[in-house]
Amino acid sequence: MIGTTIAEVLSDATRLLRQAGVDGPRQDARLLLATLFDGDREIVIREPERPIEADALNKYQVMIDRRARREPVSHILGSREFWSRNFVVNAHVLDPRPDSETLIDAVLERVKKGAEFDRLLDLGTGSGCLLLTLLAELPEAEGVGVDQSEDALVVAKENALRLGLEARTDFLQSDWFSAVEGQYDLILSNPPYIETEDVPLLQPEVAQYEPHAALDGGPDGLICYRHIISELGHYLRSGGYTIFEVGQGQADIVANYLEDMNFIQIEIHNDLASIGRCVSGQLKK
Repeated sequence: MIGTTIAEVLSDATRLLRQAGVDGPRQDARLLLATLFDGDREIVIREPERPIEADALNKYQVMIDRRARREPVSHILGSREFWSRNFVVNAHVLDPRPDSETLIDAVLERVKKGAEFDRLLDLGTGSGCLLLTLLAELPEAEGVGVDQSEDALVVAKENALRLGLEARTDFLQSDWFSAVEGQYDLILSNPPYIETEDVPLLQPEVAQYEPHAALDGGPDGLICYRHIISELGHYLRSGGYTIFEVGQGQADIVANYLEDMNFIQIEIHNDLASIGRCVSGQLKK
């Protein structure tokens, strides 16, 4: 860093991140700078000429260097906001994304229409953001989150504890249904859906810092959907619901998979960009 005031340091950091190819460099620089002032992002506007102490400046330089290496901001901060709640994240789980809030919206819309979800199962729970958000919104429900990664389950359990949901949540190490027992009212999943050959081509923040096992959906990106859907009937109660997040262009295919397995009321739910982001359906009674 060349400057020492808030305005100068922010300008220097923005330039460094822009040179590193970071999207939204000023936004990230400002967000990281706010951590030096108890999360106050407006201090940039109120006190641009305020000098930054040497220790704080060194701390900020370390964060900017990490971001310039394309490490996600969420990993640097150790958390990411999802559905207005903060979730612990690290390199063992996928970063919660705004697009995934489409799944939450879709489930809650089903509830408004009369569906009752008392027992939830989240396959590939990762950080637990989907399951825990739904449990927070459905105070009478209980849920089980499964993941094949023990490290991911450590993160999910921490999030459940931080959100006060540990009493209504169990976590289980399982390769999809392999260790699951019982039946559920709602089975949800955001499985890996990137085609294998495309994983190395993703943005460095994803390709270099997120777990490939949570990204790689096989040669056509659909292998996990076929496997999960083929077994849904054993774990979903009669008349129960399922919902999946899907990649761009996959919604119609996944909808057809569900139709072939005796599901009705199949819906495709668009995200804010009008892309088919989730597919839901009800198991025929």
